[in-house]
Amino acid sequence: MTTFFSILFILLVINAVLLIFSVNGAGKKFKKPVIKISETTITKISPDLSSGTEYKKAV
Repeated sequence: MTTFFSILFILLVINAVLLIFSVNGAGKKFKKPVIKISETTITKISPDLSSGTEYKKAV
Protein backbone atom coordinates (compact mmCIF):
# COMPACT_ATOMS: atom_id res chain seq x y z
CA MET A 1 0.00 0.00 0.00
CA THR A 2 2.87 2.34 0.81
CA THR A 3 4.53 1.70 -2.54
CA PHE A 4 1.25 2.46 -4.33
CA PHE A 5 0.89 5.82 -2.60
CA SER A 6 4.55 6.70 -3.13
CA ILE A 7 4.30 5.95 -6.87
CA LEU A 8 1.02 7.87 -7.05
CA PHE A 9 2.56 10.86 -5.28
CA ILE A 10 5.59 10.85 -7.61
CA LEU A 11 3.32 10.76 -10.66
CA LEU A 12 1.22 13.62 -9.30
CA VAL A 13 4.35 15.72 -8.73
CA ILE A 14 5.58 15.02 -12.27
CA ASN A 15 2.13 15.92 -13.62
CA ALA A 16 2.10 19.20 -11.69
CA VAL A 17 5.57 20.15 -12.94
CA LEU A 18 4.62 19.42 -16.54
CA LEU A 19 1.40 21.41 -16.14
CA ILE A 20 3.31 24.42 -14.83
CA PHE A 21 5.76 24.31 -17.74
CA SER A 22 2.97 23.96 -20.29
CA VAL A 23 1.06 26.93 -18.86
CA ASN A 24 4.19 29.08 -18.93
CA GLY A 25 4.90 28.03 -22.54
CA ALA A 26 1.35 28.88 -23.61
CA GLY A 27 1.66 32.34 -22.05
CA LYS A 28 4.75 33.08 -24.14
CA LYS A 29 2.94 32.13 -27.36
CA PHE A 30 0.18 34.67 -26.72
CA LYS A 31 2.67 37.50 -26.20
CA LYS A 32 4.03 37.23 -29.75
CA PRO A 33 2.93 40.08 -32.03
CA VAL A 34 0.17 39.28 -34.46
CA ILE A 35 1.08 39.68 -38.12
CA LYS A 36 -1.66 41.54 -39.95
CA ILE A 37 -2.73 40.35 -43.36
CA SER A 38 -2.40 42.97 -46.05
CA GLU A 39 -5.63 44.78 -46.80
CA THR A 40 -5.41 44.24 -50.55
CA THR A 41 -8.10 42.02 -51.98
CA ILE A 42 -7.22 38.78 -53.67
CA THR A 43 -8.86 38.35 -57.04
CA LYS A 44 -10.38 34.94 -57.64
CA ILE A 45 -10.05 33.56 -61.13
CA SER A 46 -12.70 31.18 -62.32
CA PRO A 47 -11.60 28.33 -64.61
CA ASP A 48 -13.28 29.85 -67.67
CA LEU A 49 -11.34 33.12 -67.27
CA SER A 50 -7.87 31.61 -66.91
CA SER A 51 -5.76 31.66 -70.05
CA GLY A 52 -3.34 28.88 -69.09
CA THR A 53 -5.38 25.81 -69.98
CA GLU A 54 -8.62 25.02 -71.71
CA TYR A 55 -11.59 23.68 -69.76
CA LYS A 56 -14.68 22.04 -71.16
CA LYS A 57 -17.93 23.38 -69.76
CA ALA A 58 -20.38 20.91 -68.30
CA VAL A 59 -23.74 20.71 -70.00
